[in-house]
Amino acid sequence: MSGNATGAEAPTTEALDELRRALPTLRLLTDAADLEHYGRDWTRRWTPAPLAIALPANIEEVQAIARWANAHGIALVPSGGRTGLSGGAVAANGELVVSFERMNRVLDFNPVDRILTVQPGIALEAVHKAAAEHGLIYPVDFAARGSCSIGGNIATNAGGIRVIRYGNTREWIAGVKLVTASGDLLELNRGLIKNSSGYDLRQLVIGAEGTLGFVVEATLRLTDPPPASQVMLFAVPEMAALMRVFAACRASLNLSAFEFFTDRALHHVLAHGAQKPFDEASPYYVVSEFDAADEAQQQAALDVFERCLNEGVVNDGVLSQSDAQAAALWRLREGITESLSSHKPYKNDISVRISAVPAFLDEMSSLLTREYPHFDVVWFGHIGDGNLHINVLKPAELADADFVAQCERVTRLLSEVLARHGGSISAEHGIGLVKKSYLAGTRSAAEIELMRGVRRVFDPRGLMNPGKLFD
Repeated sequence: MSGNATGAEAPTTEALDELRRALPTLRLLTDAADLEHYGRDWTRRWTPAPLAIALPANIEEVQAIARWANAHGIALVPSGGRTGLSGGAVAANGELVVSFERMNRVLDFNPVDRILTVQPGIALEAVHKAAAEHGLIYPVDFAARGSCSIGGNIATNAGGIRVIRYGNTREWIAGVKLVTASGDLLELNRGLIKNSSGYDLRQLVIGAEGTLGFVVEATLRLTDPPPASQVMLFAVPEMAALMRVFAACRASLNLSAFEFFTDRALHHVLAHGAQKPFDEASPYYVVSEFDAADEAQQQAALDVFERCLNEGVVNDGVLSQSDAQAAALWRLREGITESLSSHKPYKNDISVRISAVPAFLDEMSSLLTREYPHFDVVWFGHIGDGNLHINVLKPAELADADFVAQCERVTRLLSEVLARHGGSISAEHGIGLVKKSYLAGTRSAAEIELMRGVRRVFDPRGLMNPGKLFD
């Protein structure tokens, strides 16, 4: 056995030596701590075991790495902020991790086209700051903005908290440069607004999780900042009232966001240092953000609250009176993920049409109450666009493997509920390793076979982020 292991190891060692000689300036990490750090994402479910970590500094080095990998049959895994929750950036089978953390700069701003060109390793928060320097915004936003990267956002078509107004990442990508498995560089769309010259391969790459090639440059559309806004937190007495509050807000306010969370979510955020918003507890809470640039818009918000209160669909509410108070209210929603991290949560990221939310919530609630009687289950999400996050917290006394096995069984049942309501097992975190066994609940067999065919065309040897989406 040891002889076979040595025989398998020697070619990869020689291949790494060849890569070093071909790219003497390439940073290449092989220490155990680096392999563990770069070989996993937030799922923490797989033991990282990459061959090495490459940190290219430019597109040419990425192309050379791809050609080297293709010549030696070595798989590549892209790495950005590794904040993903589906195992999309996990390297557990001797792959070379290609980290884009050194490719993290703003390359260009065009004031006429209002586009910002960036490298894939730049953090979302840095993009926000760069746009603000020009009096504009890049509107995609979520709690992990300080650590997630644009490349990862593109790979999963990330959504976030303001999808209800601005849409997902794909609406804001004017063009990308892609390095394919063969090392070719494709320039897709080139920032054009209109381009009816065949297939839009840019959109095909967005959400592909690095399986069609690696994004090495992105051109982002920017837009005007929204009007002055306010944030309102509602305490909601029952699940059935959530969508009635949404309907009331959408009818009278120009919404930017409409987010909900449960009392269990609030419990964990408060334990993590947030301020308690109300004296009396409620089972559900809603954070809404809306335009409030003048007195009429501000009065409309107060009217919505009063109407909801009179109808009994809210118990209480608070309207932000300053930026600091708005941030404090948002913290109650955005601090949830961090407050749960120490509990090793099992996560589901699901979506249904907005019109299907009430019926789906009712059926899902019954399922989770029945199947998780002794587990702490935390719900929250972007209910204004039909996206829900379910977090099941691991009991301290339960072994990791047993916990995951129990959760996987319930996820299979949940996927059946989703299929009945025409939903998706992955709203914004991708399929990765975690959800690929449930892909057939969202996509037909014919669709999956077409996706496999597309993947084979881009990557005939299956070296680009293998094992993700499907085997």
